[in-house]
Amino acid sequence: MRLIDRITLSAPETTMFDNPELSQQTVLITGAANGLGRALAKAFDSVGSTLALTDIDEQALRKTADGLKKATAYVGDLSEIVATRRIAERIRADHPRVHTLIHNAGFLVPQPFGDMTDERWNATFNVGIQAAYVLTKVFWADWLNTGATAIYVSSRSGIEGFVDETAYCATKHAIEGFVKCLSMEATDKGIFVHSITPGMYMHTPMSEKNYPAELKSKWVDPIELTPAFLYLAMHKDSALSGQRLNAWDLSQKLKSGQ
Repeated sequence: MRLIDRITLSAPETTMFDNPELSQQTVLITGAANGLGRALAKAFDSVGSTLALTDIDEQALRKTADGLKKATAYVGDLSEIVATRRIAERIRADHPRVHTLIHNAGFLVPQPFGDMTDERWNATFNVGIQAAYVLTKVFWADWLNTGATAIYVSSRSGIEGFVDETAYCATKHAIEGFVKCLSMEATDKGIFVHSITPGMYMHTPMSEKNYPAELKSKWVDPIELTPAFLYLAMHKDSALSGQRLNAWDLSQKLKSGQ
C-alpha cells in the first residue's frame, strides 16, 4: 500500500503550537511568477492567505501579485546567496510570522555533462538547494517557537536519473535528503517538512521548452495539483513529515473525498 493510500482526510493534528486556518496564514512561495508557483499563489489567495511571492522575473511576478488580494512581490535572484538571504530577511521583517514555506523555484536546461559549465551547475544547485537552505535557515529560529510547514518541490528527478540532467537530478536528490534530515530534527518541535513531486506532467514555461510532443499531449494545468499543498499547509500530520508525497495523487484523493 502506498503512503498516499494511508492518508486520512481528517481534522488537523493537535500540536504544541496553534495551527491557524489558511485564511490566517502567511505563505511564502518561490518561483511564483509562472507555472506551478503562480497556480499555488492563486490557490492560497482563493482561501484568503497572505502571500509573500518571490521570483527573478519581475514583470511576471508583479503581474501575478497585482491580481491577488493580499500578495507582496519580492523580486530577486535565488541563485545568489546574498540576494536570497536579503529577500528572506525582508519577508521576515514585513510579516510577523511565516506559517508555510513552499520552495518551488528551480530550472532545468538539459545539457550533456561534457558541455556543463561551472556557472550553469552552480546556478542550478543554488536555486534548487542553496535557496532551500537559506530560506529555511532565516526562519528556523522563529519556527522553533511557533511551528511551521515547509514544502519543497521535488520531481521524478529526485529519485531517478535522466540523460542530460546531471545538475537538476543531483539538486532534486539533495532536496530529498534535506527533507529527511530536517524532519528528524524538527517534527517533534512542530515544524512539518515535506518533499512533493508533481506526479503529473504540467503545462508550465519550463515544460513548454523541455517536453516532447507526447508529454505535451498529457499535461494538465498546474492548478490541478494545488489541493495537495493546501492540505499540507493546514494539516500537521507527523506521519507525513519527512515523506515524499505525490501532488497529483493526493489532490485527486482530496477531490474525491476518499
